Amino acid sequence: MTSQPAFVLVRPQMGENIGAASRGMWNFGLDRMRLVAPRDGWPNPRAVAMSSGAGRLLDAAQVYPTTADAVADCHYVFATTARPRGLTKPVYSPQGAMAEAHARLAKGEKVAVLFGPERSGLENDDIAVANAIVTVPVNPEFASLNLAQCALLMGYEWRRLADQPPARQDELAGGEWAAQIEIEKLADHYEKQLTEAGFFFPETKAAGMIRNLRNFWSRMPLTRADVQMLHGILRQMVRWARHQD
Repeated sequence: MTSQPAFVLVRPQMGENIGAASRGMWNFGLDRMRLVAPRDGWPNPRAVAMSSGAGRLLDAAQVYPTTADAVADCHYVFATTARPRGLTKPVYSPQGAMAEAHARLAKGEKVAVLFGPERSGLENDDIAVANAIVTVPVNPEFASLNLAQCALLMGYEWRRLADQPPARQDELAGGEWAAQIEIEKLADHYEKQLTEAGFFFPETKAAGMIRNLRNFWSRMPLTRADVQMLHGILRQMVRWARHQD
């Protein structure tokens, strides 16, 4: 299968878990692994030893310094988490998430799935760059899933749905969905201008307001034309405001 989601391991702590995750991915025909700031550096011989024949995934794994960098070329990003979060996003089951991934990949989009570090999972700043959350219906008294187990579960759902046609397709009228890097630049543009306008006030709440604004952008299904229009709207509003002085 050439069209598939990228599995992004965010700040993984143990090479053994990276290797086990690669093994689970390859069980279901997935070979697009990305790593964000692995704690023990890369490459990691313990990951290779644990991969048990899936070393090709580790050889081709791409390493990034931040979560935003790792998904910059993607159009839709899922974040796996077992804990409730204070962020407004659609929440999928693993099956629903992979069905959505199939539908989006069929349209030529790039999709990624984020997996958090073993000790604490994804942080809110990681989840803020994602478009949706994936939550596994596990025992609420023991909700923690091992990194490799979570990757295996998502890989299983991906493979199980591989031969089913997408339930929905979007007509873009010749356009295309915006990539994450374009959404990131749009967020930077608005953040810069709103900072100059004094919007992020008081200072004690500024970081949370900025995070909520970025979360807002990530929830919107924007095309490249939408992004260009929103840039243009803001530029025109800034020009108008300066002429009023």
